[in-house]
Amino acid sequence: MLSTKHELVRAMVARAEGLGVPRGSRMFKIALQAVSFMSEEKLAAKVDYLKKTFRWSDAQVSFALTRAPFLLRRSKDMLRRRSEFLISEVGLEPAYIAHYPIMLYYSMEARLIPRYYVLKFLKENGFLDRDWRFYTVLTKTQDGFVKKYICPYKDVAPHLAEEYAAACKGEIPANFRFA
Repeated sequence: MLSTKHELVRAMVARAEGLGVPRGSRMFKIALQAVSFMSEEKLAAKVDYLKKTFRWSDAQVSFALTRAPFLLRRSKDMLRRRSEFLISEVGLEPAYIAHYPIMLYYSMEARLIPRYYVLKFLKENGFLDRDWRFYTVLTKTQDGFVKKYICPYKDVAPHLAEEYAAACKGEIPANFRFA
């Protein structure tokens, strides 16, 4: 950015601020990177795509971008796939996704899908006695997830660990099964 013309830097700053990211925030630098060399038209088109794809209002897309401005650099296909999965399959509300947009950065194959199927299996088989917050489950470390959602059920669902490991490698079992 130091070798960029002052007018271009000012335009990038204006676009980052236009997203709602305050100059003094930690996210401002990331917002600048996200909008760098992105025209107003391209930025507007990407914001419209986010609104349409995730069914977000203006306020929701603005809120999401203040927390995860690099969504602007994600491909349309990646965003569409996550939207379809999180809204249609997992059943998350668009407002929930807007509130926790960082979950859109996680890998579908290595984290979103495998963890969802483990939780779905546990819930459908009566092992989870309360609802879980999907964002909280996603942000757990691999070890933390296994300790909380796999290990306690090793006696009643001994194949759960190996099926979860296979799912993390992209091999989603048709059904998580009991022994």
